[in-house]
Parts: sequence; structure tokens; C-alpha cells
Amino acid sequence: MKFLVDNLASRLVRTGNLTISYPDGSSGSYGDGSGTPVHMRLKTQRAVRGLAIDPAYYLGHYYGSGDIELAEGDMYALLRTIFTGNPDFRYYDTAWNKVLERLRYVLRWFREKNSIGRSRRNVQHHYDLTGALYDLFLDEDRQYSCGYFERPDQTLDEAQLAKKRHIASKLCINRPGQTVLDIGCGWGGMALYLARHLGAKVTGVTLSDEQHALARQRATDGGLDDTVHFLLQDYRNTEGPFDRVVSVGMFEHVGRPNYLTFFRKSASLLKKDGVMLLHTIGRTDQPTANNPFIEKYIFPGGYIPALSEVMQAIEKSGLAITDIEILRLHYAETLRHWRERFMARREEAKALYDERFCRIWEFYLAASESAFRWQNLVVFQIQLVHDQEAVPLLRDYIGRGEDCLRQHEASSKGRPQGARQFPQEASL
Repeated sequence: MKFLVDNLASRLVRTGNLTISYPDGSSGSYGDGSGTPVHMRLKTQRAVRGLAIDPAYYLGHYYGSGDIELAEGDMYALLRTIFTGNPDFRYYDTAWNKVLERLRYVLRWFREKNSIGRSRRNVQHHYDLTGALYDLFLDEDRQYSCGYFERPDQTLDEAQLAKKRHIASKLCINRPGQTVLDIGCGWGGMALYLARHLGAKVTGVTLSDEQHALARQRATDGGLDDTVHFLLQDYRNTEGPFDRVVSVGMFEHVGRPNYLTFFRKSASLLKKDGVMLLHTIGRTDQPTANNPFIEKYIFPGGYIPALSEVMQAIEKSGLAITDIEILRLHYAETLRHWRERFMARREEAKALYDERFCRIWEFYLAASESAFRWQNLVVFQIQLVHDQEAVPLLRDYIGRGEDCLRQHEASSKGRPQGARQFPQEASL
């Protein structure tokens, strides 16, 4: 097994500076000695076997258990070395790992067939962790999805505000009182933004008890109880119709067997002259299996789709696509902020949970950033309608809408959150 790990590491790392120590006291050096030194210590034989058999799962698994330690460097530095050390080779290019990936792909249907009950359990696994954890690394609005970095020097809070502004502009809300459904509303930030700055009447649905409770409290505290309502409900049980439908960071949890259900339900909830905006993580290559570590420890039942998989379901739903935007590297930068914030307050996270939890989340955040920075993950923003005349002909309406919203955000500062004043040019 040691030979297999050595062979894999020598193929993965042609440039860089990686040292691996083995349980028998031996060690190997990989790369050309350039860059940040990283020293990974494999403390047990089971860690060696795991990396030899299934590195996609066992690197994170045994780092979490403590069987793998980093004597020099951190997890992000290790993954950077692995993913940049030889761009022409990936661990899954080996014959055995191709077999594993194929087997996972064949079995995908059973793992992702998310009933309403199973969807709720999956959501609770991650999103019903204590809110104090998310306060350690998210922005003030608790946006747990990709920010929109208009400038390289933007703060996380600025980028998340820009994301809400960008999405709101694409929804084409052109008068106060229009109804909006927010599928997977999280802690309510998007819904509250649309109500506060565009006068929308928003219904948000979530399956997380923690998110539902906080979102309702935020609506009350902001004086928006009359215009924003949050329901502990599956989107499949939601009744419409609505002028607008938005879903941010939820589609990753739907599962491929439910894609057609999701879009047909969305079509039935959207008025004939309505607009829908879907914001989801996607992959730039062909369909494949889930990452096994992320599936087990972080997001059970989830899947990151290729655009071709999404398109097939949309084409059968009765909805038409009017705009697709690919956000490249925005999520890598978002995750960099999250990772650095989490690590800066790691001891607080450990006090909430334990060392194993912290190590698993270190790996999760570092691996996710690596996937967006050096692998195949991006974000899709897909605009959908029934009637192709529901949105303006040229895309410059998005920039105009963002400018208008910036003005309204500035004019709203210092006023009670529930007090809304609409500039004359608020029509997007």
C-alpha cells in the first residue's frame, strides 16, 4: 500500500514541495522543491491503505480522525500542492479510481432520490448546526452562498450585498407589491432584501428549523412581518402562483432524480408573465459522481450538476431560458474568506463542537475552495420565464437595476429597517 501512495504522490506532484512520512518511519519527497513546504504525516497503516484505495474520501476522513497530520503547512497548502503540482494528471486518472468513480456514478440515483422526509433530514444534518458556528465565518447577513466580487478588494459583506443586488436586478421586480417565492430561503437575507429595497411581498421556504426560526425573528425585528413570511415547508408542498421565483444555493440539494420535479413545480408556481432566477453551483465538465467525503460529512443527498443535466430538465418543464451567467472564481474568493475567518476563530468552533469537527470543517472549506480555484466548479445563474417578453431585450437592464439599488441602499442607511422609500427610477 505504501508503494501505491508513493507512486500516486510522485505522479501528482511534479512541481512543489511535498514530504510524506509513513508509519514505519520512512519518508518520501515529491516535487521540485519549489513553493511552500508541506509535510504530511501518515500516522497509521489504515491511513496509508485509505489513501491508496480511495484518496477522494480517505484524505479528509483520516485527517478528521487524526490518523493524518500536517507537520508543516496547512490543509489548503497541501491541496494546492496536489492540484497544481501536475495539471496534466489527476488522482482519478488511475485505473482503480476510474472504477470507483464509475461505480459511484452508477449508484447515484439511489443516493440522491430525496423524498420530502429525506430532504428534511439532509438539510437538518448541515443547516441545523448551532447558529453560533455560522456566525464565526459568514457575513453579517448570513449569506451561505457565492458572493459577487465586483472588485478584488471587496470585503465579504460587500460581495454578499453585491450578490443580492445582482440577483434582484435579474428578477426584474418593477413595482412594489409583487409577490416572490424564495425556495431555500436560508436565514432570510435575500427575502428581506427584496422586501426592504423593492417592496416585494416575499414567501420564503426552508426545511431547517434553525434557519426558519432566525428568519422569522429577523423579519419581526426589521418591521417586515407584513411583507415577508417564512414557512417551514418543502417547495413541493408550496402553493402559488407568484410574480417572481428565486432560489439561491438550494438546487445543489435537490438530487438528479428530482430535477424535472423541481422545474415543473417551479413552472406551476410562476405566473405566465413571471421571472425566475436560479443560482446554483455547477460543474464545467461532464456529469460525474459526488465527492464521497462531502456527501457523507457535509451535504448528504446533494449533487453538483453539469449544465447539460440542468438543461434537460428545463427543456421538459415548460420554462424557457432567457439568460445564463457563469460566475468564475467568485466562489473561490468567497470560500477563501470563510476559510480564513473559520481558522482565525477555530478555538471557538472547537468549544462549540470538538477537534474532529474542526478538522473535518477545515478540510471541507479548503477542499471546496480548491475545487473552485483549480478544478471544475463554477456558479450558474439561470433566468427562466414562460413568456420571452417578460424580461428586457438587452442585458444592460441588469446594470441599471444595480445602480438603482445602490442608490436605495445608500438612502436607506440610518432609517429603521422596515421603512422603505422607493426612488422614482426604482423600476428595473
